[in-house]
Amino acid sequence: MTAARTLYDLGQSLWLDNITRDLLDRGTLEGYIEGLCVTGLTSNPTIFEHAIRSSAAYDAAIRSRRSGGRWGEELFFDLALEDLTRAADLFRPVHERTGGVDGWVSLEVSPLLAHDTAATIEAARRLHARAERPNLFIKIPGTPEGLPAIEEAIFAGVPVNVTLIFSREHYLAAAEAFLRGIERRIDAGLRPDVASVASLFVSRWDAAVADRVPEPLRNRLGIAIAQRTYRAYREVVSSPRWQRIYNRGGRPQRLLWASTGTKDPAAPPLLYVRSLAAPFTVNTMPEGTLRALAGEGEIGPPLGADGGDCEATLARFAEAGIDVDALAAQLQEAGARSFANSWNALMDVMETKGAALQGERTSA
Repeated sequence: MTAARTLYDLGQSLWLDNITRDLLDRGTLEGYIEGLCVTGLTSNPTIFEHAIRSSAAYDAAIRSRRSGGRWGEELFFDLALEDLTRAADLFRPVHERTGGVDGWVSLEVSPLLAHDTAATIEAARRLHARAERPNLFIKIPGTPEGLPAIEEAIFAGVPVNVTLIFSREHYLAAAEAFLRGIERRIDAGLRPDVASVASLFVSRWDAAVADRVPEPLRNRLGIAIAQRTYRAYREVVSSPRWQRIYNRGGRPQRLLWASTGTKDPAAPPLLYVRSLAAPFTVNTMPEGTLRALAGEGEIGPPLGADGGDCEATLARFAEAGIDVDALAAQLQEAGARSFANSWNALMDVMETKGAALQGERTSA
């Protein structure tokens, strides 16, 4: 049995953290679905910026839409939704077979809206309506300004992938926003089965402290934070509050491991995959990590619901001078800035490539 199948049978969903038109056109994504138990995917501005800049696959669509007066963000969302609706259709059988638990794809609202609650809510509703697919998540950051937008989107029936979560406390805040949205739907007589995932970023922790901790602690902080968060997650979904929601027809917000490709070249490529083999979770991984997983036959023991030895490990980081609460806030703020920078780079690529393609058409 392959490692991918072992994880799937354990109860962990494997999603691809990538989307390109070439991946769709060449049948690569279908191969991952059939051969590697991939049951969903995520996207972000960096992924699209790289795909559009480095591939000619989008050129005809950009040229056509520019001629029709589409520019900037609207042009980008045209392209992104074309890719993601195709991917959503490939995952639709999984979505239907699992009753909506799995088979999801994700599209992010503009990161420039990260600190604008009202604009985020409006963008989430508009993008989900444009997609016309039941298995498309709208990604909203779990920042303080994003939390009210998450609650409102869930209340409006928009499935949400909460992104930029870095700690147990961030996760609990996102879970609270989700729960409030569901409880408001119940009070209003609406169906409570609105799906959501909460995405905890893992490897960025280790990159942030790589030069600040002794060798025995390298590449251990992200896993300890994930273990601590998993324990909190299991407590939330087994709480009396959640049990009342289950009884009304609701479904849990699943915990998702994000940023699970190793950033340290000296670390094993499957470090986070092996360490975070946990039932009732999602692991979204970059293509390189997925391909590394394809060659493995075993995965190791699953993560325990109690979080294992995470508190002892985190105590060692505290002794080394790492304030995880302060660092979590810094990582979330830095993540929001990074996403905004990627968005601006994406808009620059769209404009540069669009102008060049329009110039080619004019000269022809």
